[in-house]
Amino acid sequence: MQADAFKGVTIWLTGLPSAGKTTLAHLLGNKLRERGITGLEILDGDVIRLNLCKDLGFSQEDRMTNIRRIAFVSQLLTRHGIIVIVAAISPYRESRDLARQEIKDFVEVFVKCPMDVLIGRDVKGHYKKALAGNLPHFTGVSDPYEEPLHPEILVETDKETPEASAAKILGFLKKMGYLPDSFSTLYEKRKSAP
Repeated sequence: MQADAFKGVTIWLTGLPSAGKTTLAHLLGNKLRERGITGLEILDGDVIRLNLCKDLGFSQEDRMTNIRRIAFVSQLLTRHGIIVIVAAISPYRESRDLARQEIKDFVEVFVKCPMDVLIGRDVKGHYKKALAGNLPHFTGVSDPYEEPLHPEILVETDKETPEASAAKILGFLKKMGYLPDSFSTLYEKRKSAP
């Protein structure tokens, strides 16, 4: 299935550090590719910071600029029929709202997880350092995270598997017409082919 067979869309995964955004983005990307979707890009916030936004720090202004850059790239890809999966903390509602306005075909997914689970998942020890006051500008501890008020999709990574979260997103995309009606049928045919 070619990218021009359906409308482009940006799936914007937002949530606190270690909530599962990157894991979910890659799983969702793999599931779409398995089903024949070739027009697909994953924009991971950490990778973007290293390549496109390495000149930025972690002030509110710099974080807003970071999200504006991701939104600009997402908009370019989306308007050309590409499915874009963004995995970025994007802590401020204002920046996510601006991204929505610029991209238009925008699905906000709140990747929610309670703090105690996040701390347990944090293999790099960032939460521990931030809680001890040794890591400034850490979202959710020493910097704010503004939860989405009306996301299209809520996934709770402490209560559901990544597969269940991905299925929820795929179901929404199909329902909203971002994936063709033949999406499931195509997958089943490919799965059963010798």
